[in-house]
Amino acid sequence: MSDDFLRYLTAKRSVDDRALNRVAWAQLAEHVRARQLALRRPLRVLELGAGVGTMVERLLAWRLFDADAEGVDYTLLDANPALLAAAQQRLADPPSWLHLHFAAVNAFEYANRAAQYMQRCDLLIANAFLDLLDLPTALPALRTLLADDGLFYFTINFDGATLLEPAIDPPFDAAIESAYHRTMDERITDGHPSGDSRTGRHLFMQLPAAGFEIRSAGSSDWVVHPIGGAYPDDEAFFLHFIVATMHGALRCESTLDQERFDAWIGERHAQIDRGELVYIAHQLDFFGVAAR
Repeated sequence: MSDDFLRYLTAKRSVDDRALNRVAWAQLAEHVRARQLALRRPLRVLELGAGVGTMVERLLAWRLFDADAEGVDYTLLDANPALLAAAQQRLADPPSWLHLHFAAVNAFEYANRAAQYMQRCDLLIANAFLDLLDLPTALPALRTLLADDGLFYFTINFDGATLLEPAIDPPFDAAIESAYHRTMDERITDGHPSGDSRTGRHLFMQLPAAGFEIRSAGSSDWVVHPIGGAYPDDEAFFLHFIVATMHGALRCESTLDQERFDAWIGERHAQIDRGELVYIAHQLDFFGVAAR
């Protein structure tokens, strides 16, 4: 696991903070508080693809949970042990009512074993995670992790638009965007499909089909732009990482003139250094209740 990826996950905290849909968040907060008041035990929360723990930090900072209720048992699940090790360091001193658990395991393996060693959760969270999965296969498995009256909060689901301004060469810009999205649609992991460049819109049909009842949905676009010629927090690094990711994904793409593409990537990095680049990625958030 590269230090750059760890830094990227940390750098996008401020980007996600701005992006998360406030209507879906308000619905989540209302239902979580009601659930905590009704329970006579700790609220059980499971986060998929928890990474370095920035969602836990956010939920604490935004006061999602009622600290006077029966407590919260929160499990951070991620297949990458290095990410969870970083999360443990970042979350080393939680409040006394928050009990953290760290599980370095694949979400599907966890779902397959769940019935043997755990009760299903009251709240299932996945941030910037579902667009890495094959929805028809993944969602029914993930539904088994959630209690029949449980809540779900699925956020930052990519939905088919990657915009970089100012334009360099509009037709070539569009060709790069199209090729980049195609790499998501054609991605194979461990021999299986693992992604969809239009995950957001497809969730409107796929979630109900898998037993998730949508109560609120809305846009959660990443919008990164300079302010006074500079980017806030560590968002210049975030942008460099995004551009580098596009370069890595398309460095062997036969439909692109690679010399021209390398020059295009170089200019995008230069725009960031000059405090000029604007980046927008269209995404959607979903909140809801598990159908019985």
